[in-house]
Amino acid sequence: MGLFSKKPVTARVGERDVACLMCQAGEFWTREIKLNSTGMELFDLGWANASATGLICTSCGYIHEFVGDSLTLHQAG
Repeated sequence: MGLFSKKPVTARVGERDVACLMCQAGEFWTREIKLNSTGMELFDLGWANASATGLICTSCGYIHEFVGDSLTLHQAG
């Protein structure tokens, strides 16, 4: 799939649309982000750390991180 999702998405948390905290844009690329911890990295087990969903603003590049399943993604357009 590459570094980012191929097409931008919009996102919602519950009933609220997600907007970029920096520029207020509403379209994002997605990417899995590892939540590395020092202990796991020390024992070379960084691959086993938890992950977050990263939303990268298509306008300014600011990265938002979400953990859990309250975030829903929708095809932009």
